[in-house]
Amino acid sequence: SGDIIQITGGSTNQTTFVAALKSADLVGTLKGAGPFTVFAPTNDAFNKLAAGTLDTWLKPENNPALTKTLIYHVLLGSFDAAAIAKAIFDGGGKTILPTITGGKLVATNEGGKIKLTDENGGSAYITAADQKASNEIIHVIDGVLLQK
Repeated sequence: SGDIIQITGGSTNQTTFVAALKSADLVGTLKGAGPFTVFAPTNDAFNKLAAGTLDTWLKPENNPALTKTLIYHVLLGSFDAAAIAKAIFDGGGKTILPTITGGKLVATNEGGKIKLTDENGGSAYITAADQKASNEIIHVIDGVLLQK
């Protein structure tokens, strides 16, 4: 157990996400009381980005873009997979998840998996759900979501 940063930091598959959080100075935020729901991209998810994207984001002058991208992966509140699935069902096949940036993710059920679609039409699937943290829940995803 531990907070969101401790749990993702202990994963060998999320080192890029944690390094990006540190670069964007978001560690303190995600160590906070929450409750937060975090969609944490894997290292492979970051590797799917266009060549040079991550390196560009990690430059100090691009900190605002990196910060915006990372917090687009965070919801205020606790949403486990069952709650998201219920909201999808109740919404007739989809639900809108408001991120703390003010952006929106569309959640749908595709083949029994929860699919998240960003504002640009990009998508990611939850590959490991409901990792409990002291300040709420982490869902591992296979893509990086981008806000307009």
